[in-house]
Amino acid sequence: MKLKFTKMHGLGNDFVLLDGIRGRLPPVKKMAKKLCDRRFGIGCDQLLVLEKSRRADFKMAIFNADGSQVEMCGNGLRCLAHYIHAKKLSRNKVFTIETLKGIQVARLMSGDQVEIDMGEPCLEAEEIPVKLTGQVLNHALWVEDREFRVTCLSMGNPHCVIFVEELDDFPFEKYGPLLEHHPLFPNRVNAEFVQVHSSSAVEMRVWERGAGETLACGSGACAVAVAAHLNHLVGRQVAVQLKGGVLKIHWNQENNHVLMTGPAALVYEGVIDV
Repeated sequence: MKLKFTKMHGLGNDFVLLDGIRGRLPPVKKMAKKLCDRRFGIGCDQLLVLEKSRRADFKMAIFNADGSQVEMCGNGLRCLAHYIHAKKLSRNKVFTIETLKGIQVARLMSGDQVEIDMGEPCLEAEEIPVKLTGQVLNHALWVEDREFRVTCLSMGNPHCVIFVEELDDFPFEKYGPLLEHHPLFPNRVNAEFVQVHSSSAVEMRVWERGAGETLACGSGACAVAVAAHLNHLVGRQVAVQLKGGVLKIHWNQENNHVLMTGPAALVYEGVIDV
């Protein structure tokens, strides 16, 4: 059959979006890996599926490039919100999106900017999950031949944040996959390596579980902002520089919610035989 798709990206973190509201879809999970393949498919970091929801205005399913399904994707949420607006599926500028993590709130801002309420960070090891107890803040962890100080949390998906002196010189490609598959993380983990530039600006690289390095990770940027504040390195409003651009993160002290603001773009639309 012929399958319609939309290619989108948020700061270079790219997605193939399938619309299950405007058209019937085949079993998506079986074809996710093929569609994400950059040589034999369309090519993307993750596959997004827009669906109807009984609990929210819309529903989003997320599949990694390796075919695994995940709970949350901040950049994907922004892209989905942009698509909903572009296709006039909602007249509202604020709407709710159901994910495996729960219900998220998207707000359309000026231009191509979208704000996502990512909810509260989870700091308890058992819930992230991490094979430890309590909070994992500046915890010593040996990874092969090197000791790191890690801060772990969940933004609906698990993150391990490490602060380094010089990001440019750090052997990212070696330690990213080692952390993803470290036995401390039963569901694998997204690994973020961070250089702090000031009390309101940091720079990061991210190794996403099931996808490898991506140019941006929305939930990862939120995790970095929370971890940096918990380690007394930044304030509650931080500009996070990723390889694909900048995300603005605000950890709201009043309700404990993390707000992420950044762009989303529709690249092209097409049809593929499946």
